[in-house]
Amino acid sequence: MMETKQDNKKTALAVSYAILDGKWSELDALLDDKFTYTGDGFVFNKDEYIGFMQDMKAAFSGLQMEFPQTLADGNMVSVRFISKAVNTGSFMGAPANKRNLEVNGIFIRKVENGKVMQEWQTTDLLGVMKQIGFGALMGYSVFVGLFNVAQKRPVRKW
Repeated sequence: MMETKQDNKKTALAVSYAILDGKWSELDALLDDKFTYTGDGFVFNKDEYIGFMQDMKAAFSGLQMEFPQTLADGNMVSVRFISKAVNTGSFMGAPANKRNLEVNGIFIRKVENGKVMQEWQTTDLLGVMKQIGFGALMGYSVFVGLFNVAQKRPVRKW
């Protein structure tokens, strides 16, 4: 069966809703086994992506997302998102700061046969840095960049 643009939009957004609801087995079923993620300097396989999202959900309380624009062109779905949450846990080595954050970005998901094959994402990182304190994040970034500190790969929690 050939998926329509509406089917592809529904599948692409279902990934975000599964993450928001912490429905990890549902997320697993929506992603192809060969799924890859590329965004904000990271490249993840399916299990790393799920682990990254699990870590994000654990670090940010009250996570909400809005999707003001969703466009489909064939099997490619582009979504502008706005995420709101409170940073209550450590994330990617940075300590919690208890601040309310609003994160804006865009992701593109490639959908084939009812599954997401690939995702590309870009986030307004400067906007995030301004909200959490440029100095702390800049220091962390310089330390990681200058000293080539390897980030631990995200691990999926079963």
